[in-house]
Amino acid sequence: MENEAEEDWKMNEIKIIQELIKDKKYAQIKLMISEWNSVHIGEVLDALDKNNALIIFRMLPKDIAVEVFAYLPYERQMSIIETITDAEIKNIIDELYFDDLVDILEEMPANLVKKILKHAKPEERNLINQFLNYPENSAGSIMTIEYVDLRKEMKVGEAIEHIKKTAYDKETIYTCYVIDSNRKLEGIISLRRLILSDSDAIIGDIMNTDVISVHTLDDQEEISGVFKKYDLIALPVVDNEDRLTGIITIDDVVDVIEQENTEDFQKMAAMTPSEEKYLESSTFYLAKNRIMWLVVLMISATFTGAIIRRFEVVLQSVVVLAAFIPMLMDTGGNAGSQSATLIIRGLALGEIEPKDTLRVLWKELKVSFLVGLVLSIINLVRILVFDKVEFTIGIVVSITMFTTVIIAKLVGAMLPIGARKLRLDPAIMASPLITTIVDTVALIVYFWLASVLMGI
Repeated sequence: MENEAEEDWKMNEIKIIQELIKDKKYAQIKLMISEWNSVHIGEVLDALDKNNALIIFRMLPKDIAVEVFAYLPYERQMSIIETITDAEIKNIIDELYFDDLVDILEEMPANLVKKILKHAKPEERNLINQFLNYPENSAGSIMTIEYVDLRKEMKVGEAIEHIKKTAYDKETIYTCYVIDSNRKLEGIISLRRLILSDSDAIIGDIMNTDVISVHTLDDQEEISGVFKKYDLIALPVVDNEDRLTGIITIDDVVDVIEQENTEDFQKMAAMTPSEEKYLESSTFYLAKNRIMWLVVLMISATFTGAIIRRFEVVLQSVVVLAAFIPMLMDTGGNAGSQSATLIIRGLALGEIEPKDTLRVLWKELKVSFLVGLVLSIINLVRILVFDKVEFTIGIVVSITMFTTVIIAKLVGAMLPIGARKLRLDPAIMASPLITTIVDTVALIVYFWLASVLMGI
């Protein structure tokens, strides 16, 4: 209900602004948007056409304009950069947080990157180029250089004065980082600890030397796990010589978590991962991301057809066996998907590690035994009472059900762990692939049992 109300508000405000622009009542627009926060202004600008959005953007005070620009989608940011003056571009560069600026540049075409960089200071340009060279999805690519650093020789009073002088353009000041003359990270100290300490106390005596840090090339998914494990709001990033290079803040990690979850969902649905929004993606692009996996799965599904042809004599002898094939295949696929989903999630959260393979195998074996036993008994009763088939057929179907559930759950649990051991994303071993494997095994078991127990 809250989302619907917010959407109605946005649509109503957009209509009002469009009417005010049409009537050239710019003073009224400026007064109206002055009461909004930056996120709402960004949402409204994104919904307006290019020209009207630019008109509103230029009405904003400089500090608000920079905040709004950071919340806009990349396509709208590019259209603004293409149109605004060099002076306006310089103001955006000067006021944007460094990591936000790097994120924007990563998505923009080369001509716009050059247009932006020519207004950056030489030292800032060098840093930007360094950040752009870090591997995608690494700690270096998402960190910021806007942090408070202190020397361990400082007194608390000096440190607080230093924070007051430099804190304005820092992304966070709640945690300060203590470094030596070579920028090697020696410890951290919270702003709270500084305020509560005596002004003559030495930073080196009260700082925390047990520092949790990551390296510039560490993967962003692993970093999000570190934030979760230690309940951090910021995390220092060091190079191979333990020199402080930057920090990662919680707002960037939230974006990483959303991105990684979206990627996992797409892989689990047998699609090529994409960061583009659904409604903004072309039909061809969406089809391209889906078709390859569907082709692979379609070809792999020919194994089930080959098995059915191999046991054609069994089917011709007892035609009723064909009626139970969909149920067996669906149940096996569902059972495997349950296990795969739990294991993939456990791997993502760090609750399960490859070293836990035997423990997972044993647990899933026990679970699958219980589940398979219950399902096969229920299925046997249903077949005999409602379908009124021969007892032997009921036994064949029920034993196949029991066996299929056990195999499906073991396959669903082991494939994601195997992928992790091979340094692949466990999400690719999800429902579609598991279903294809289990279907093949279920049919082989089914027809083999039928031929043995029924003497066909």
